[in-house]
Amino acid sequence: MDHENNPRSIKYYVKRYLYQKTAIFKDKKVIDFPAGNGITTRILKEIGSQPLAFDLFPEHFSIDGLECKRANINEGLPIGDREADALICQEGIEHFSDQIGSLKEFNRVLKPGGLLLITTPNYSNLQSKLSYLLTESERFNSIMAPNELDSIWMSEQSITDEIYFGHIFLIGIQKLRVLAKLSGFRINKCYFTRAKRTSLLLVPLFFPFIVISNWMTYRKNMRKKNVHSYDARKCVYNEIFRLSINLRILICADLMVEFIKEEEYHDVKKHLKSMLQPEIVDRKPRYVL
Repeated sequence: MDHENNPRSIKYYVKRYLYQKTAIFKDKKVIDFPAGNGITTRILKEIGSQPLAFDLFPEHFSIDGLECKRANINEGLPIGDREADALICQEGIEHFSDQIGSLKEFNRVLKPGGLLLITTPNYSNLQSKLSYLLTESERFNSIMAPNELDSIWMSEQSITDEIYFGHIFLIGIQKLRVLAKLSGFRINKCYFTRAKRTSLLLVPLFFPFIVISNWMTYRKNMRKKNVHSYDARKCVYNEIFRLSINLRILICADLMVEFIKEEEYHDVKKHLKSMLQPEIVDRKPRYVL
């Protein structure tokens, strides 16, 4: 199947995105990880970028004239600090056991203001929410819940000790947002891919409840007093609320999110505040809200 020209494939939307942003990516150093068979690396080359392809199993890379190097995200990408202008992680993060560690590694290799594009199966659409409610499965009518039989996609001990897991670590927009934020990134834009039919059918039934429920949660938490200022809470909670009721996110088959590196990951902790406050009880610290 010609995935890059098939609207049912995420590769189609990534290709369209890259061609729309040719002026931004031209002459820029762009990491493609995981590179897979190399389609996106080839497209990056076609639009004038300087692609750097990495994959845990580069043996499957099949683009003549381009190189793909072996890289294990748990060991870090073989590139120096702040060397890349952009990084594309296409259908990869749902396979990573240490997702926040992976995002920190992406931050390390990107220049300040660098662009990170992440695509992943959308665990925040209504079909996925219903599927998780019924069976904790990606698709309740066809796929078993994650397990040790179906969720080991590749284990080539002769090549690497690492296991390429299946969709064990599926992630929704809210978790992706906070892990990225804690790694020094902010969401710049969420892109529309293709709609899931089941999600479209569920929207009229569930959307009013989603809006009301999230609005009530937002208002309740805005009234609470804690270590964070009103303005800080309003900024963060507003973003969370908007993502929760975003119709595109609720119906799309895939998440396709563009992030911007706004600070180094090791600087993030400098402005974080602890929700737990220490109390000294019999000379021993105890943490309470």
